[in-house]
Amino acid sequence: MALRLTSERRLDDDLLERTFTLGEIPGFLWTPASAPMPLILLGHPPLGLRTMHPRLAARARRAAADGFATAAIELPGSGDRPRRAALEQARADLRRAMKAGEPVTDEIIDALVLPLVGKAVPEWQAALDALLSLPGIDGPVGYSGGVISLGIRLAVAEPRIVAAGLFAGSFVPRAMFEEARRVTIPLHVLLQWDDEGNDRQAALDLFDAFGSQEKSLHAHMGGHTGVPRCAGDAVARFFVRHLP
Repeated sequence: MALRLTSERRLDDDLLERTFTLGEIPGFLWTPASAPMPLILLGHPPLGLRTMHPRLAARARRAAADGFATAAIELPGSGDRPRRAALEQARADLRRAMKAGEPVTDEIIDALVLPLVGKAVPEWQAALDALLSLPGIDGPVGYSGGVISLGIRLAVAEPRIVAAGLFAGSFVPRAMFEEARRVTIPLHVLLQWDDEGNDRQAALDLFDAFGSQEKSLHAHMGGHTGVPRCAGDAVARFFVRHLP
């Protein structure tokens, strides 16, 4: 898939924001003034790039202060991309179960996450191919945040990603636990202890399953949206150490 830059603007003196399309997939690229620069792929929940833009741009500014370029692409069935009937049904089933106070079954989790990961990972790899061909952007590459199952699959499938900061804040299919055992890159995992939409024990079991020799779990009190500022600073220091 070809990458086409569609617009650009300066967010400040040291950060250029560009929009692009990868085939029909929208994306953002943020680059600091320094070059060459390592790249961090910014994962995000399937809420749409326009909705996520303020948070993504804030993360990009923090990464740019350390000399990193950052990029994000729209997830399948999200934002302005065509809706996927099976994914919409899975989301409806999830909302219904949570509203009724019922357990979220493995069937719902599998239907919600596995097709999304299967479609999104090749798209992120294609984006990586295109982004690394741009002047000034170089390896190594990191992955930060987003749907944790997507991060797991990318860490296994993509050798150019050498470190990952993951947010244990989304449902994880049981099959992903086996994939987690194959992850060997350094990991920084964030867990909100009182996350209302996340099974804490499952998140702890997933961390235990990761095969990485270097992995750290950073737990903070509070719900899903209560991530403290110091958590972002810790992730930034992690990438400084591992993306020289």
